[in-house]
Order: sequence, then structure tokens, then C-alpha cells
Amino acid sequence: MGQSSVRGDRSRRRRRPEAEEPVRDDGVYEDQGLPPDAPGWTPPEGGVVPSADGDVPAEGGGHRKGGLPRRKGRKVLRWTALTLAVLIVGGAGAGYWYYEHLNANLRKAPRSLGGGGLQKPDPNAFGQSPLNILLLGSDGRNSAKNIELGGARQDADRKPLADVQMLLHVSADRSNMSVISIPRDTRVTIPECTDPKTRKVYPQTSGAINESLQHGGPGCTLATWQELTGIYIDHFMMVDFAGVVDMADAIGGVPVCVDNNVHSHDRKGHGSGLKLTKGTHSVKGVQALQWLRTRYGFEDNTDIGRAKAQHMYMNSMVRQLKKDAKLTNPGELRDLAEAATSALTVDDGLDTVKKLYDLGGDLSRVPTKRITMVTMPWQYSPDESYVMPKPGDAEATFGLLRNDTALDGKDKKKKATPAPKPSTPKDQLKVVVQNGTNSTVNGPVSGRASVIQQQLSGLGYTAAGTDSALTTQADTTITYRDKGRRGDALALAKALGLPKDAVRESSSATGMRLVVGNDWRNGSAYPKKPGDEKGADKAPDSADALNGEDTKACMKVNPEYTF
Repeated sequence: MGQSSVRGDRSRRRRRPEAEEPVRDDGVYEDQGLPPDAPGWTPPEGGVVPSADGDVPAEGGGHRKGGLPRRKGRKVLRWTALTLAVLIVGGAGAGYWYYEHLNANLRKAPRSLGGGGLQKPDPNAFGQSPLNILLLGSDGRNSAKNIELGGARQDADRKPLADVQMLLHVSADRSNMSVISIPRDTRVTIPECTDPKTRKVYPQTSGAINESLQHGGPGCTLATWQELTGIYIDHFMMVDFAGVVDMADAIGGVPVCVDNNVHSHDRKGHGSGLKLTKGTHSVKGVQALQWLRTRYGFEDNTDIGRAKAQHMYMNSMVRQLKKDAKLTNPGELRDLAEAATSALTVDDGLDTVKKLYDLGGDLSRVPTKRITMVTMPWQYSPDESYVMPKPGDAEATFGLLRNDTALDGKDKKKKATPAPKPSTPKDQLKVVVQNGTNSTVNGPVSGRASVIQQQLSGLGYTAAGTDSALTTQADTTITYRDKGRRGDALALAKALGLPKDAVRESSSATGMRLVVGNDWRNGSAYPKKPGDEKGADKAPDSADALNGEDTKACMKVNPEYTF
């Protein structure tokens, strides 16, 4: 995996934010996740933690470990289940009462808890818009089952952390899907958020991204992602330990592969308890949860390796669901719909089975060969105590999604054609300039629209005016509606030194509009970045991309956790 595989023992030493997996005062091994009185518990010295081959869950959540797995499995599980849910209603004779029952299963929360924030981008020339869904896995121990599965029962009253975080981006034309994970210890700015239940205001702070869930709920995590990435996020879905197990059981076995025997357990109680022999195995239920939560035993024993295992599981699940004919069985569909709706917390824009069904229809249109899973390019902080976005590569990856460019580099290449000539004299071109620097973290830069309007006037665009309304946008853009105005838009971009991909045709545009984004917060000359003219067309190598049809993918087992 490049970055993670070369770290070896240093990576385990640096994971200080996880409190070094301490042995709990009550005898619970945090990573083992089972108190001494739990069924199947065995002491780490005199026996073995119950293996993944049995029925006893082993990995504890500890502080941050627990989240990653849930989120992955949960994501595919759920977006398939959403389609199945309505199929059951119509095809199994359940009727309206059952539809309402499934709706009642869903837990709802506000989409965003941050103030202001990004606006949904304009649709493209065909009226199509990309779809962005934030997938979250919480490590809450708020039920007996979650405590049993996650261990650390003394954390029952602790607010959950969002230990699994992935953004699922579906292209506007639904031809491809990109999924990006962010390591849970990534240090970010968490914007001010207000708890929708208690109305408590959590001030803006800097911290690990998984802590954002404790600032009022999933809506704060969504606001944090939007601030970090500049990507407008339409919806979120969140699931806990028990939800992953229930949905994994309803789906059935998912094939996974390890390149050596693995037993995720050591004498200190570290590990998920996953125990598999070399080769491919079908995992479900608790064993699927163990796979998704395994850190000790994969790659270099860090969250980076665990994210890779989750990507493999998700891709395998998608392939399995597409070919598994038994899922046409009404009884199994009912089980899956019940598990899916009971497991999920969704935003208020996904508050019915019908909406989930429509979403599932969009997702199902994407062929597996055009699904790409990546991890945000990252690097360690100078003292190696936390993760931070890798300069250049992380922003380039986010920029691809903002521009609706597939991370696999397989978008159809447009034939190079001469730029159309402008159709309107510069001094007659009506351009509206708007200030898009209204960042919830950094605040707006006043007067940006006027500064750029004056710059345009000096360049001969004397008919340019301003819109006093503030908005929030990561990138500076020029939008237009009529194809006949493309030449004018390109000429305007060239005059300002903007890259060609800043020019966008939109079916909702009412005229020529220039929005000055957060990439141009000062000065009258646009700050060019390397590659602006050429434009990136795929994820950087540091994102460690995995294709949805890679059936040969196999997790590398850490030699310290083999048998």
C-alpha cells in the first residue's frame, strides 16, 4: 500500500491518539472487546480469544478502532437493502402497513449542523447532478448488543465516535462511482455545530475527524467533511456495530481473501479476533464485523490497512449482490429490508423507504468495473501523533470529485477541438461576479466580487456587474447556459488566467456568472496551481485506488499475526 506498508513498527508506536489500547481496570482488554464474564471469553495468556470461526465477537472498539469496519459493510449492505425494501412492499403483499413499518424503523437526523455551508452545484448541460453520500460507522455502546460486539462496556455512556467515514460520489450521468475514505485520526477543523436536541453550541475546534460526531451528531461530521473537501454532500447514512452484523447476516456470505494465515490477537489483547487460514473465505455476521474492524494483522497494523480491507469487502459485496439470484426470494428480501431500515440513521432528506429506493436505483446503475475505492492521500504530522491530508495530492483528489471526474481515469476523453470564438464583444458581455469565499471556518473575504469586477473592467469587460449575496464555493467557476456562449466564457477565463475546467455549462444558469471561490481569496491575479492547464484525470498514486472488479485483491497479513 505504499505509505502504510513501509512504516512497520514505527506505525504502531505513533498511534498515540488511540491511547495505546490500554488494559481496562475492569479486566476488559480494549481490543479484545470482551469482558471476563462475556460468553466465550478466554484470558489472553492462558488461551485464545474466540476466533472468527466461532460465534463470539472479539474486537473491542477501544477508542477509535471500532468504526472503520462498520461503515464499509454497512454502506453496500444498506444501499442494496434500500432497493429491496420497496420491492418487498410491492411484491410480497406486505401492503401499506408494512411500508409504514419500515419507515418507522429508520432513525432520522438533520443533514448539516454547521452554519452556512456549501450550496448544491448547478446541474450540468443535460440537467444532471452528481450525488454525494457520507457513510458513517459509529462506535457507540448504547445497547447490550453493541456492548457485546464492541466491548469496553465502561464506554456505554460515552458519546460515539465516527470511526468509519467514507464519501460515496456517483457521477452526474451515473456511469461511475468513487468512494474515498478518510483515516479517523486525521486532524481537521471541526466547524461550530449546534446539537439539534439539546441546542448546545459546540465551538469551532481542531481535532481528529472522528470526534466530529460528538459535536451534535452526524450533521456535524457532514459539515466537517464539506469544509475539508469543498464537496457538497447530499445525504448521510450511519450504522452501529449491531447494524453491521444484522445486515451482514441478511446479505449472506461475502468472499474475502488473505495472503497468509491470520489471527488478529496478541497477548496484550490487541486484535479483532479474526482467524482465517490463507486463501478465500466467505464471511458474514460477526465474522464480517471482525474483518471490517481488523487493524492488528493487516498490512502495518494501522487504520490505513484496515481501510484497504474494507474496500475489498465492499467491492466483493457489490459483486456478490449483483450475481446472487437467491436475493429474489421474498423472505430473504424481507429480512434484508428489515435489517437495513432498522440499522440506519439517515438525514431528513432520506426519511422514507421510497427515497432510499430511488437512491438505490441510482446506485445500481453503476457497473462494478467503474467503481473505484481510494483512501485520502495522507501523511503523518511532524511528531507522528496524527494523520493530516497530504499537501497537493489530497486536494487534487477532492478537486476531481468536485469536478465530477472519475477517480479511475476512464472517463471518455474529449477530442481536442479548437475553442469556439467569442460571440459577444468584451465591452458588451454581461457578467455577474459573486463572492464565494463564505467559508464557515475561515469566514468570508469581504469585497472579493468588487475586486474581480474591477479587474474585469480593466481587461475591457466594462459591462460586468456584481451580486452582493455571499455564497460558499471551493473553486472559482464561470457558468453559462447557452452553448453559443461557450466561446465567451472561455475567453473570459483566459483573460483572468483561470483553467479551462473552471468553465461549465449548466441547464439552470440564467446568464454568465463568475463565482470567486475559496481558491482565490486574495489578489487580482488568479493563483495558478501545477497542472491547472492540463487538469488531473485520475486519482494520484498515493490514493491507493482499488477497482470494483479486482477479484484478485487479497489482504497482506502482518507476519506478527500469523499462525
